[in-house]
Amino acid sequence: MAAKSHKDKDKRGSVAANKKAYRNFELVERFEAGLALLGTEVKSLRVGGGDLNGSYARIEGEQCWLVGAGIAPYEQAGDRQHEPTRKKKLLLHKSEIRRIRIKLEQRGFTLVPLRIYFNDRGLAKAELALARGKRQYDKRQSIAARDQKRDVDRSMKKYRR
Repeated sequence: MAAKSHKDKDKRGSVAANKKAYRNFELVERFEAGLALLGTEVKSLRVGGGDLNGSYARIEGEQCWLVGAGIAPYEQAGDRQHEPTRKKKLLLHKSEIRRIRIKLEQRGFTLVPLRIYFNDRGLAKAELALARGKRQYDKRQSIAARDQKRDVDRSMKKYRR
């Protein structure tokens, strides 16, 4: 069996993740969108220079934009750098944009980026979710359910052998 090269590793897995989105939001529906990036942004993402903390997606006109996502400058680019926090265009079908817009017009929904990753073909993709904000008591309930599941798994561990 041949060893996997570092190129295979780059094509799989998340480059940047928004871990707080899973805790602060109830995810209703997920979408996959392409990213329109500059060359230095792609190279920086492959090195692991992406950050989604505090970012969100917005629909302006007939286009969807990723706002607040940071992509670190690429060191080897010299004077041809990209702006780290510029708006990035998200590539979605018109029907998906219409469906998202209808949901966003309803009260309480927001469009949250969950992660940026490279697919099997090496293209940069963003996973988005239509989300509704969680209340404090919802967070406590999800933490309590996770703790109960962990306790049950721990107690059942000795019987699985």
